[in-house]
Amino acid sequence: MKKWMILLLAAVMLFSLAACGNTGGGEYYIGIVQLVQHDALDAATNGFMDAVKAGLGEENVSFDLQNASGDSANCATIVNGFVSDNVDLILANATPALLAAVNGTQSIPILGTSITDYGDALKIENFDGTVGGNISGTSDQAPLEKQGEMLIELCPTAKNVGILYCSAEPNSVFQADKVEAYLTGKGLNVTRYTFTDSNDVASVTATACSECDALYIPTDNTAATCGEAIHNAASGSGVPIISGEANACKLFGVATLSIDYYKIGQAAGEMAVKILKGEADISEMAIGYDDNPVKMYNPEICAELGITPPADYQAMELD
Repeated sequence: MKKWMILLLAAVMLFSLAACGNTGGGEYYIGIVQLVQHDALDAATNGFMDAVKAGLGEENVSFDLQNASGDSANCATIVNGFVSDNVDLILANATPALLAAVNGTQSIPILGTSITDYGDALKIENFDGTVGGNISGTSDQAPLEKQGEMLIELCPTAKNVGILYCSAEPNSVFQADKVEAYLTGKGLNVTRYTFTDSNDVASVTATACSECDALYIPTDNTAATCGEAIHNAASGSGVPIISGEANACKLFGVATLSIDYYKIGQAAGEMAVKILKGEADISEMAIGYDDNPVKMYNPEICAELGITPPADYQAMELD
């Protein structure tokens, strides 16, 4: 093969690799690492991208959106690629993605989203709401005590409550700690049921339903991706499930006090615009929250279990 043909083929291959996963164009290059694909995280990513395009102009920004398929090791590989490509900013969607980004770079700005508690995730003692350094972002934490209140309100006869979550997710452990403390303080017996990955979700759910009067499942990425398995395992047991977020609640819950994932992604996108334009210092940016969580209920599952939510609950629109 002639030398010029070899060079041409090499150039084409290089261009193809560079373009893989990118959308848009222009002077700003943003890497997005999302832990896994499910509705809540997808909504946060979409909100982020929409806000960035609105603030910078769609023609001025490129996104490299990559999904880690639920594997923390994949998050690290993706982040290392972003660092090698010298992206202008990284969005880390979910806690394992944030941890990978923090371990991968101390210079590229990192914004997290769908992170329950930054202090807990990053092991910051006496966390005051601002991470500092090259890290900030938005949280998906809804008021956890109010979720506990919701369980008591909708399941007033429950005495034995199970908290079901993935033991590998620090954000889920944090939520379980808070809700357990609240419920035990109200005199309920609380038992934790943990699964390690998608393989044991159904069996652990079935065990929890056989031993408890009600379940609480926090905002948990593994639970969200295994919603159908949880629903099938719980169906017919008569055990109501309070969910930490709305998209999971549509699959298996009776109710949730949930934030809007699109909005927290959008807020992170607005932060990114300020950082990239030089209008804000990321080290001084406090973590953002959705201050207006909504009480929502699943009308189908509530009807199945004979639960009538109070008037201040909003019915979900089910697909």
